[in-house]
Amino acid sequence: MAESIGWSAATVYETGTDDVTRDGGTDVTAEPVRLRGGVATGVGSWPGTDPREAAATIVGELGELPHLVELPGRGAGADLIGRASALLVDLRFDTTSRGYRLAPRPGSVSRRAHDLLRTDLDALEEAWENAGLSGRGRTVKVQSAGPLTLAAQVELPGGHRVLTDPGAVRDLSESLAEGLAQHVAEVRKRLGAQVVVQLDEPSLTAVLDGSLRGVSVLNTVRALPEPEALAVLDAVITAQSAPVLVHSCAEPPALGALRRSAAAGIGFDLSIIGTGQLDEVGEALEAGKQLVLGVVPTEAPATTVTWRTFAEPGVRLIDRLGFGRRTLAERVAVSPACGLAGVPLEWSRRALRLAADVARAYTEEPEDLSFS
Repeated sequence: MAESIGWSAATVYETGTDDVTRDGGTDVTAEPVRLRGGVATGVGSWPGTDPREAAATIVGELGELPHLVELPGRGAGADLIGRASALLVDLRFDTTSRGYRLAPRPGSVSRRAHDLLRTDLDALEEAWENAGLSGRGRTVKVQSAGPLTLAAQVELPGGHRVLTDPGAVRDLSESLAEGLAQHVAEVRKRLGAQVVVQLDEPSLTAVLDGSLRGVSVLNTVRALPEPEALAVLDAVITAQSAPVLVHSCAEPPALGALRRSAAAGIGFDLSIIGTGQLDEVGEALEAGKQLVLGVVPTEAPATTVTWRTFAEPGVRLIDRLGFGRRTLAERVAVSPACGLAGVPLEWSRRALRLAADVARAYTEEPEDLSFS
């Protein structure tokens, strides 16, 4: 715990009110937190519809960096895009036959998104208390769709993507920045925990290369120049009081752009990184970014596997880039490749355990790891 927030263990202690303070009585959660290497976490989504069971599993399996779970199996308002409606300030979504659309007033979808988020927070708080973590200054991760993915996937009232209207993009990103900051403050207060923010940007690559479809073949969506895209993304990142990592399941992920962003860390599926992107990974490390490597697949392999199967690609990556093995312990966290909502619960649980085993190996014996 002390390592995660940069203090010696001797300065951290419990008070009679279950608050964790430093020598001067300062609340731990007011102190800065940094992203850590050598830990395992989840990407976000989880199978099933029971928030209490999901929260208990995540807190139990991911003791170093658990996260607020998303359960898209519950329907509208519970998925990546719909949940954002519960975070926005003075904006809300409604549904259409194609997905979500900005709505002029609160409706059933936005109310449901708020209710589901409240339920999930209550479940996490209960699991946190049951694990004896309340007020101990441990770290938890919260996720939200990033502003560019929201702008790409949500429609204006007229049916066009928000991305086609610069003013609407600005309004949406400002609303998200404010709402996410409030969300972080609430989680920090309810759990007595440090918070890390993950922005999910699966649409970032399509936004930058102009491959998004318009409402018809005559209405194309222009590629957003990288400086404009980064201005939108960084406006949300810099508005947060917690460190922010950006995760992308896109193939390929826009690693070059993310390296130039204000994000403290970058997460991606390691299996889709080709030789052409190796330099970008190395440049991200050289730029001081933390990496969250998705090394465990979201679907169960057909053959028997152990943690060594999934530890090897990360080790070979660091070796090939010419970084010391201690980089794995200091700069690399481990996760499944992407969200786990679409796979059986049994594999989802095992995927977290495998990720935790890989992270432990990276921390305890990176120099001794060898693969035949």
